[in-house]
Amino acid sequence: MPVIHVLDKHVAELIAAGEVVERPASAVKELMENAIDAGASSITVEIQNGGISYLRITDDGCGIARSDVKNAFLRHATSKIQNENDLERIGTLGFRGEALASIAAVSHVEMLTRTQEEELGTRIVLNGGEIESFDDAGCPKGTTIIVRDLFFNTPARMKFLKKDVSEGNAVANVVEKAALSRPDVSVRFLRDNQERLYTPGDNSLKSAIYSVLGKKFADDLIPVSYESGGLRLMGYISKPFAARANRTMQNFFVNKRFVKSRTCMVALEEGYKHSIMTGKFPACVLHIAIPEDTVDVNVHPAKIEVRFENEKRIFDLVYYGVKSAIMKSGAQPEMHLAGSGKAVSAIKGVSLGDGEKDQLRLSALAHVRGEEKTISPARAPLATPAGEEEPMRPRVLSQPNSAVEPARPIRDMTAVTYSVRPEKEGKEEPSLRQPLPKAAWVSAAASAAEEAPGDGAGPSDAEKDASPTAALLEEKPGWRLVGEVFHTYVILERGGDVVFIDKHAAHERLLYNRLKAGLTEMDRQFLLSPVMVTLSRQEHEAVCGHIDTFAAFGFDAEDFGDQTVLIRSAPMLLDAGEIESCVCEIASSILQNKKDLTPAVMDELYHSIACKAAMKAHDQRDELELRELVTLLDQDEDAKFCPHGRPVSVRVSEKDLEKRFGRQ
Repeated sequence: MPVIHVLDKHVAELIAAGEVVERPASAVKELMENAIDAGASSITVEIQNGGISYLRITDDGCGIARSDVKNAFLRHATSKIQNENDLERIGTLGFRGEALASIAAVSHVEMLTRTQEEELGTRIVLNGGEIESFDDAGCPKGTTIIVRDLFFNTPARMKFLKKDVSEGNAVANVVEKAALSRPDVSVRFLRDNQERLYTPGDNSLKSAIYSVLGKKFADDLIPVSYESGGLRLMGYISKPFAARANRTMQNFFVNKRFVKSRTCMVALEEGYKHSIMTGKFPACVLHIAIPEDTVDVNVHPAKIEVRFENEKRIFDLVYYGVKSAIMKSGAQPEMHLAGSGKAVSAIKGVSLGDGEKDQLRLSALAHVRGEEKTISPARAPLATPAGEEEPMRPRVLSQPNSAVEPARPIRDMTAVTYSVRPEKEGKEEPSLRQPLPKAAWVSAAASAAEEAPGDGAGPSDAEKDASPTAALLEEKPGWRLVGEVFHTYVILERGGDVVFIDKHAAHERLLYNRLKAGLTEMDRQFLLSPVMVTLSRQEHEAVCGHIDTFAAFGFDAEDFGDQTVLIRSAPMLLDAGEIESCVCEIASSILQNKKDLTPAVMDELYHSIACKAAMKAHDQRDELELRELVTLLDQDEDAKFCPHGRPVSVRVSEKDLEKRFGRQ
């Protein structure tokens, strides 16, 4: 009995269709590419129920002649190439001749089309790839294709589709990329009978960006125009201060085709090096024009991945084009403070000594303890816009008329209070300046420090002994803090062991445990200056449709229009600079999951928030903070591994050391 047999035509077509049409967005992409290749100046995309039950693409292109209509639904039938030599110089978006056949094989398809020369158009109806009717019809020049009940005959594929909202978002993403790829084509997108997008088709890339990505995004762009060796780069990149928390706004087009290219992505980000802070990503809409025979688009049926004949030339084109555009724009690069994840545009005055930051740096640790302290309006901290830091000035309590001396470490913060004061115009005042690490929040310990008397008298010995600083600096029974190495690992002597603690992993685990144990009671801080977060269209819809989810994470989000949301409150664990990235991450998780956030997905988000809020490796931390961290770690028996699985601590016994030194 033969084992190998030839599949029948129907099964073979279903398998082939699965390679081209994975979801409604795949069908929309193929049909829009056909419309663009047909010379359309206007394209309308309509979907219902995420495009699963209904989608229609209408264009005013050249149309299909009646004699070619049936052939258009045959596999490997195309008007765009004729022989193998044409594959070396592909100038159209489509060329495989598989789209219509693949879509028709897994749906009910109706097409109306007419060329300029014909008086009547043609209507064809197919069911699962089989022609049901073929008639004359009255219709305007161009082509309209209606697809109903996608994957009706392939339940296995239908089972893996996401919910309607997710599939609709994927379709919207495809339409947006097409609109950005061809600003000379007017694109209209209707979703469940509501217009979601319209581009004028005036051949202005800036107009298309404005329509697709919003006014705020379009206002913060730098034009790019660069040529080198027959290659051309043009488009727009974001200003350094408008860098984003992820790469979702990076759009690259090669010969008017949207592509995903690691070469272009790395070149873009290298061009921004030293201009934006670590952990932020530039946004762009960049078009690359290169000879057709130097790029291979026939890599994958989706035609999103491409191979360049000379990757280095493409890298140099993007890198130098971006670099020169930033320099010409006069955008001031951000400067990074050592040991800090924040970026500032300028550094003024003299920094405070490390000891003076003790109480301010304990805010995240205080929240791990679950401490709460009511802050009166008079003492409420001032929030600052994202990316800016408010300068803080210490007020010397004793000898107020004495000259200002260079900053030196202060081990007891109870003798110092802080106040925020505006700059005095026209007068330079000698003072110490220090950005507040957590602009929107103040720790319970720091608030307690503000209660110190301000009449110039220092605290009594009894007050010092009762202060949180003094309590933390006391030696704890059972362990002794030795110090810190590489600004990453805390060294502890405990019994007969030396313990090395990864401070980031330890702090991350402590925060994660607290988040997971009491999500509904997550501490939050209302911001006096709300943070504006600009999102992609899909992310914006995800946020606005899941306000309760964001509230559960401690974010009070409000739709501000134009693909922007206002964050009026945020978890107290987070720095102000981390708010945008967390909002984007939660929105991305919502978009990527076909159901509401599952416990596993929520767990990943806890990981992310804890990781962002935890103290970082190589951050300079003083003895007070390290003692607080060790104390909290000592109280949490579950903090053995960080949420990513890395060990929090490593023990080396005294005997092991003696063996290494030959004492045994």
